[in-house]
Amino acid sequence: MIQLDAVQTVAFAGLTLFAGYALCRAIPFLRRYNLPEPVIGGLLVALAVWWAHSQQVTLFTLDTTLKTPLMVAFFTTLGINASVRLLRISGRQVMTFLVIAALFAVLQNLIGIGVAWMFDLHPMFGVLAGSATLTGGPATGLAFAPLFEKAGLQGAETLAVTAAMAGIICGGVVGGPVITVLLRRFKVITPSSRGESGAKDVDESILLRYPSEAAREFDSLKSIVVLLMAMWVGAWVGQSFTHIGLTLPGYIGAMLVGALIRNIDDATGWIKLSVPTTDLIGNICLALFLAMALMDLKLWELAGLGVPLLVNLIIQVGVVALFAVPIFYLMGRDYDAAVMGGGFIGFMLGTTANAMAVMRKLVQRYGIAPRAFLVAPLVGAFFIDFINALIITGFLNFWPH
Repeated sequence: MIQLDAVQTVAFAGLTLFAGYALCRAIPFLRRYNLPEPVIGGLLVALAVWWAHSQQVTLFTLDTTLKTPLMVAFFTTLGINASVRLLRISGRQVMTFLVIAALFAVLQNLIGIGVAWMFDLHPMFGVLAGSATLTGGPATGLAFAPLFEKAGLQGAETLAVTAAMAGIICGGVVGGPVITVLLRRFKVITPSSRGESGAKDVDESILLRYPSEAAREFDSLKSIVVLLMAMWVGAWVGQSFTHIGLTLPGYIGAMLVGALIRNIDDATGWIKLSVPTTDLIGNICLALFLAMALMDLKLWELAGLGVPLLVNLIIQVGVVALFAVPIFYLMGRDYDAAVMGGGFIGFMLGTTANAMAVMRKLVQRYGIAPRAFLVAPLVGAFFIDFINALIITGFLNFWPH
């Protein structure tokens, strides 16, 4: 048996991460449905551990001391990028889309709790298999898993990853066909029907402009220092929540402090934080956190939850597909609104990458949708994770267990 210390465990996570990248490049199915590389690499190790467990062999022991700091760092960057000024850029449409997504995240949890009741499972099964993993993806599910375990739900980490992966696949599969049917059903006029060409490459960054090479190092330093300060102060904020009896994941305090810093900076311009730099740092922390968390999974704990998970997923996919129609009406009843519906299906069943892939396929076929590529990424990448964390926290604290 190999014993790895904290640094060696992070190094192993890095190797696992690159294995995931290699597999996603080599296997078209993984690439087509935007399955996250850290998840693929981590699951590869988890499957090897599962096989060894069946042979009553322990391959290695991990020191996951750095897993929590990496997780907190990622979610803190989400807070730092949660700018109210960005929310106002597209005005009413961004706010409307965010409100719809937040309400749907609540609905996902209620559906999941209903399925848990049908199978006589812990009600928090429904929340973990609901917005925690479908809207939040594997990162949010894994971040909240210790709190679900504390609430009495066993095997929460394994359940979170399984539900998230299934959601990502379904989101990638159903988004395009659902919106195609909607376009035909409502006879929506598309750019291609007007003779305009489709868009092969859509600018996904929209508002995000990378700094010059000379400024990048200083932007990185500022972002790292602000991130560490937000984590420092956020730990105190989290302790104050604990003292008043609220059950919160470790990152909530830091994420709130990060959001406060971002919006003070937007108003004053004192720090001039770079959104792309902060986003890059967050993505690196997320990749290492996911790889490390999945290497430590105990897949054998999933026994007995397969049928409830499948039933929940079928209902969730059906409801989000139907919800594309209200999205279409509320967002303007035009082509851009329909493409936004595809993005909504993508990130409410998986990740923003899923949403972008669905929308990209639609615009390649039917033509550009600039408003959709502004609204959906802003909500999916910056704001819904923030709101979803508060929603999950509310269910954990106030729903009867």
